[in-house]
Amino acid sequence: MKGKTLLLAAVATLTVIGCNTKKTQETEMQKKVNEFAPVELRVDIISLSDKEKQMLPLLFEIAEIMDELFWLQTYGDKEELLSKINDEATRDFVMINYGPWERLNDNKPFVEGYGEKPLGANFYPKDMTREEFEAFQAPDKTSLYTIIIRNADSKLESVPYHVAYKEKIDKAADLLRKAAELAEDEGLKKYLTLRADALQTDDYFASDLAWMDMKTNKIDFVVGPIENYEDALFNYKAAYEAYILIKDLDWTQKINRFAALLPKLQESLPVEPEYKKEKPGIDSDLGVYEVAYYAGDCNSGSKTIAINLPNDPRVHLEKGSRKLQLKNAMKAKFEKILLPIGNMLIVEEQRNNIKFDAFFENVMFHEVAHGLGIKNLVNGKGTVREALKEMHSALEEGKADILGLYMVSQLAQMGELPEKDMMDNYVTFVAGIFRSVRFGAASSHGKANMVCFNYLKERGAFERIPETGTYRVNYEKMTEAMNSLAKDILTLQGNGDYAAVKKLFEEKGFITDELQADLNRVAEANIPRDINCIQGKELLGL
Repeated sequence: MKGKTLLLAAVATLTVIGCNTKKTQETEMQKKVNEFAPVELRVDIISLSDKEKQMLPLLFEIAEIMDELFWLQTYGDKEELLSKINDEATRDFVMINYGPWERLNDNKPFVEGYGEKPLGANFYPKDMTREEFEAFQAPDKTSLYTIIIRNADSKLESVPYHVAYKEKIDKAADLLRKAAELAEDEGLKKYLTLRADALQTDDYFASDLAWMDMKTNKIDFVVGPIENYEDALFNYKAAYEAYILIKDLDWTQKINRFAALLPKLQESLPVEPEYKKEKPGIDSDLGVYEVAYYAGDCNSGSKTIAINLPNDPRVHLEKGSRKLQLKNAMKAKFEKILLPIGNMLIVEEQRNNIKFDAFFENVMFHEVAHGLGIKNLVNGKGTVREALKEMHSALEEGKADILGLYMVSQLAQMGELPEKDMMDNYVTFVAGIFRSVRFGAASSHGKANMVCFNYLKERGAFERIPETGTYRVNYEKMTEAMNSLAKDILTLQGNGDYAAVKKLFEEKGFITDELQADLNRVAEANIPRDINCIQGKELLGL
């Protein structure tokens, strides 16, 4: 953040100087682009049938439509923005961020003439106040799938997505039905057909259930308005995205057995019985995939490396959820980012504990952990999501972070992870926080990372060695702090204690000056902050 402030000050000063300004500005902007390591998404599709290969170009076309829709939701007219920018580096950075705001730097503007990013992105009128929204009477105003606009009388109006984006939605639905005709796997065929209907009705329940039922598909296609992080005003509105995924059959077979253990893991949670009384669905599915294409929300700023869906709690209670690990993207981030950071910030004698398998487990069980705990308040008066309002997403991510680590320890004790050295997971977990907090503390994930980091540090789970600027993990204290944080978060969720959650994030959800200085050292070492996917059907030989 300090570096960004200095950059903005420099740009403001150099504007007066003349032609040297442009050169300096471009150089600084190119540095920002270079913080995203290019990674080609080349996926082996030799195991796919001819019809499956014919299906892929249709999926690429649909994904591109989702990308266009996300631009409309997060910013507006992409071409209008790009037409104002002459230098190539700034254009590249705009494309990485889907707009003129730097996502991994608290959404600060980096294009001249733009102020702070609207909290409500482009889901609401820019001049709408919270009070106006609260007074607005519309039964679907808080729906995941409506935008709020001003009508001809300047009054607020709620418009369903399938109406607001009708032309693009109809085209995507038509392409989905064509893809379904090519599908040889019955589960995939049913899902694609129902997903086409869902796009045109904004009712995703049936297609979510069909997606849960897919077991033998080699191709997976996650598509639609899914996550609500982009709406930082209320966390109501879902953003469009798409993933094209090819299943890694060998790795999926290795990990899928853990799904059956979810009820036992739920029972083991370190919290009072009423906070774990719900039964997680045992139809949950763990899968490992190679990602062939990211589009929209999942491609903006930092790239998603694991998926836990659907988000609908009705589906969780009936069927659980599916957890998809994106192995090629995960490995790229580990090798290009996490390992170099760990070799700089972890004490030398613990660097051998930073391992890809531990990183894979921590990320995988983070996604599994979303299905644990409870979705409804212990007093029976509503859902956790409703009670915690805009704080729900951040606390849920914090829960998944710490419970994912807890679950690895439990599985090791149960003998399900033979020869497991938890120190590998602990050290890799801390190194992973250094990787992810470089994204800033503006997002739900970022806030959760900082609460976790500061909570664990206060309890001695790790210590900073001032002489070397490195961190040492303490095994016993890490275990104690992990269990304590898991209990605290699960209790806050079950109680729906909005005020306490707000206080927790105010006290711990920020980057300290000491940590920022260490992150600045990482930046100065030119370690990438994330990856920039070079992708397209051509890279698959299509």
